[in-house]
Amino acid sequence: MKKDKEKVIDEVWTEDHVRSFLQVRAHDGGDTDFHMLLKAYQSMRASDFELFVEFFVSDGRNLNATGKDGRSVLQVVEEHRHGADYAEILRRAGATA
Repeated sequence: MKKDKEKVIDEVWTEDHVRSFLQVRAHDGGDTDFHMLLKAYQSMRASDFELFVEFFVSDGRNLNATGKDGRSVLQVVEEHRHGADYAEILRRAGATA
């Protein structure tokens, strides 16, 4: 069976596209701030994620929100081999592990 969409690499993200992630909501009853931040991390390059985090913080969102397993996005990102840049962005914005 053929995939519906091809993976887009190096897509240019506009500010509006980055900001649109502030509309992401959890559908499993989890914390919306955690879900929103995790989806942004999973979807964006570090430079776009940095811009998103600025929007996220200025919107009064919680950088230290936790998922159902009790871990924050920073804790999740720190476990990933290529997560160092993202973890640093979160720390500079005020996230704590």
